[in-house]
Amino acid sequence: MKIELGRCLLGERLAEAGISVDRLADALQMRRERLADFMDNKRVMPLKTALSIAATLDCEVDRLYECTRVEAGAPQQTEP
Repeated sequence: MKIELGRCLLGERLAEAGISVDRLADALQMRRERLADFMDNKRVMPLKTALSIAATLDCEVDRLYECTRVEAGAPQQTEP
């Protein structure tokens, strides 16, 4: 089975956690612009970054993106 990434859901996860982009950037020692690139779908998070973000926001890593499972047939949307 193959998983394809859709839209980044980082903005939604930040809102749920009540954390600002600036606060997350400080916690991860990362530039705010890099996080904005993820949220604007200009870049895909590297696994290490996604794991760090998920741990910081106390969410599952697969909740950071819309994911589509691609099997032998048509793609199926999975719940974020």
